[in-house]
Amino acid sequence: MAIKTLEQFTAEAQTEIDALKTANGGAGMKAQVNNVVREFTDAEYAQAVKDLAASKLDSQDNDYKKARQESYGAIGEQLDLLYHDMTADKGDKTGEWYKAVKKVKDDNPKPS
Repeated sequence: MAIKTLEQFTAEAQTEIDALKTANGGAGMKAQVNNVVREFTDAEYAQAVKDLAASKLDSQDNDYKKARQESYGAIGEQLDLLYHDMTADKGDKTGEWYKAVKKVKDDNPKPS
C-alpha cells in the first residue's frame, strides 16, 4: 500500500463531502443550532473536509500500531516465551518469541 499525503487525503475527502451536499443530490450534512436543524455552511463543509482528511492521515499513520499492540501477547507471556527460548538455546530467529513477534509484524505491516 502506497503512503498518501495530506493533500491526497484532502482531495479524497473533498470528493466524499461534495457528494453529501444537497446541491449535489446528497442528503446534506446537518448542524443543530438553538434547536434549529440546518445544512452546514460552506465554512462548516470546508472544516469537515479538513477533519476527514486529517482522520484518514491519522488512520494511515497509526492503525497498524494499534493493531500490533492488540495482537502482541501480554508482557508476562512474552517474557515467558523468551525465557523458554533462552533455556532451549533458541535466542535467535528459531525461537517461539521471535516467531510470534514476526507473525504480528507480518500480519500488520507498516505502511510504505
